Amino acid sequence: MTEPVPEMRVGEKIKRLREDRAMSLEEMSKKTGLSSSVLSQLENHLISPPLGTLIKIACAFEVPVGYFFRDQPEQDPFCLVREHERQKVSRFASKDGVNYGYSYEALGYGKKDRHMEPFVVTLTPATLGPADLSSHAGEEFIYVLEGEVEVTLGDHTDLLRPHDSIYYDATLPHRVSCAQGRPAKIVAVIWAPEK
Repeated sequence: MTEPVPEMRVGEKIKRLREDRAMSLEEMSKKTGLSSSVLSQLENHLISPPLGTLIKIACAFEVPVGYFFRDQPEQDPFCLVREHERQKVSRFASKDGVNYGYSYEALGYGKKDRHMEPFVVTLTPATLGPADLSSHAGEEFIYVLEGEVEVTLGDHTDLLRPHDSIYYDATLPHRVSCAQGRPAKIVAVIWAPEK
């Protein structure tokens, strides 16, 4: 049996990106709209970034979101990712065990010149209750594989069941979470402009 790929340490890549640009945490805070303390926690693996936060950081530095998931330069015009090769990021605060409600696995990290980022996302009940609505540049498509998913878009909330899907402008304040305290699994495809 093949060993699973170890969990991604996205914070190291965020820190390297910031340091390569000779930027302080305060300067990065101004550029991304995220607080210096949150950025520090991300860089030191005290919290894992939600996808929306990664998109904001990627846009601020004009890099593709996939930058955070690859170890080598993208070389191929196609990308085949076996189940055991998925690049996983958990949304736990490692220091205190707080569950933020999901983990995600990158599916397209090796494809050269891609414009979309596909993920398998496992939604779980969050320790701290529902997250705030978030927004970022781009678009998102969600397809429910298992369980029930609550999607809030601005003032609209809807329940999605297996094989339901939704496609929306990500600048619309949104939240995607499991419904009724039961885990769910989705495929999420995100497009975010690099600028």
